[in-house]
Amino acid sequence: MSGLDPATRGWLEAHGFAVGNEALWAEALTHGSTGAKRDYQRLEFLGDRVLGLTIAHWLYADSASDEGRMAQRLNALVAKGACADRARELGVAQHLLMGKQAREDGAQDSDNVLGDIMESLLGASFIESGFDATEALICRFWGEAVDGKTGQSKHPKSALQEWAAGNQRRPPEYEVTSIDGPDHARRFTVRVRVHKVGEVEAMASGKRDAETEAARLFMEKFG
Repeated sequence: MSGLDPATRGWLEAHGFAVGNEALWAEALTHGSTGAKRDYQRLEFLGDRVLGLTIAHWLYADSASDEGRMAQRLNALVAKGACADRARELGVAQHLLMGKQAREDGAQDSDNVLGDIMESLLGASFIESGFDATEALICRFWGEAVDGKTGQSKHPKSALQEWAAGNQRRPPEYEVTSIDGPDHARRFTVRVRVHKVGEVEAMASGKRDAETEAARLFMEKFG
């Protein structure tokens, strides 16, 4: 894989990434639609674990919350949407290496793609600079989200589950009713139903996100 565009290298370094092996960073920014032998997926796998450990340690050290509350916040802070938000703040989209069709389809602004790329950049940082340096970057990029209210409210699916139990109803049932769009920009439609109450549908770029949105809309309508 070739090296980085000078503007992309400058952008990475301006945000605190230490760039040594340019091919590694090019891989971290390469979408599968380019047809390259290696894309961001392996680095995303690694970066996801580095991010999870960092946020878990952060929550453990900075609060006296119980395990359930920490798990709730962790899930929210490392979710694909949260990672995509960080990617947007950094301006990742303009530096993605992506095929023409994928870009025309809007993949450069997909939560799934941006979230994965954010994690792949953390994976590349871990390989180049080690855990401590990558942890410091995560603390900077996620600082506002951790200090704010992200993940502090009850997850919509948990809230719906408890609401159904509290009203002597059967547990909510989730069903994928359709999957649309190309592979890199899938859209999942999910229906959630509570027996003898009603049902609601929602669409999102991932099955879990669609379930979460459906649960939220159900509570708005029936809760």
